[in-house]
Amino acid sequence: MRAMILAAGRGERMRPLTDTCPKPLLAAGGTPLIVHHLQRLAAAGITQVVINHAHLGAMIEAALGDGRDRGLHIAYAPETVALETAGGIRQALPLLGEAPFMVINGDIFCDLDLAALATRTLAPGDLAHLVLVPNPPHHPTGDFHLHDGRAHLADGERLTFSGIGLYHPDMFASLTAGQRAPLGPLLRQAMAAGRVSAERFDGLWMDIGTPARLAELDALLSPNNPPRSQS
Repeated sequence: MRAMILAAGRGERMRPLTDTCPKPLLAAGGTPLIVHHLQRLAAAGITQVVINHAHLGAMIEAALGDGRDRGLHIAYAPETVALETAGGIRQALPLLGEAPFMVINGDIFCDLDLAALATRTLAPGDLAHLVLVPNPPHHPTGDFHLHDGRAHLADGERLTFSGIGLYHPDMFASLTAGQRAPLGPLLRQAMAAGRVSAERFDGLWMDIGTPARLAELDALLSPNNPPRSQS
């Protein structure tokens, strides 16, 4: 399975840190956020990785290179203007192939077992499988409902989308390459058609959207408080 890390966001809430450094390269525990993802992907045996970028994207390519030193093959999907989540994925489809692929938000930290996720097979007709997590304090109302292993708009426990999922390329077939498009409308349309599965994850997950949460993760990953292993 191939994986894509979304790294094109401007990181407005992280300013001024992101004025001179792209958000995925901000460090927690002495390691850039995006490198935490690369390490977990490599450990899971997922070696084909696509990274999109826009703001200060050249710095990301310079820092990560082709991934060879981490046992990976990294391909880049540069965006002149950030295309939002679905638009960025659509732009990168030629690099992702025709099989379902994994997508991870670059500005989260999570100890989900990516190897187990990669073994999941989308059911016939399904367009996506989402990892949902308990609602954090900064997002108490959640995003989607989970019931019997399916994601719904209004049925079951309401949880927060983790920013980790599996997608079939057909999910993005209606989009035009190079145009901005958010992911939410596509997901809601697919859920309404009963074409999205989901699972709940109760392990370590953090949305690193502000300097305060970056500092919290940095403290958590300090040598005196090592992160939990994958679970």
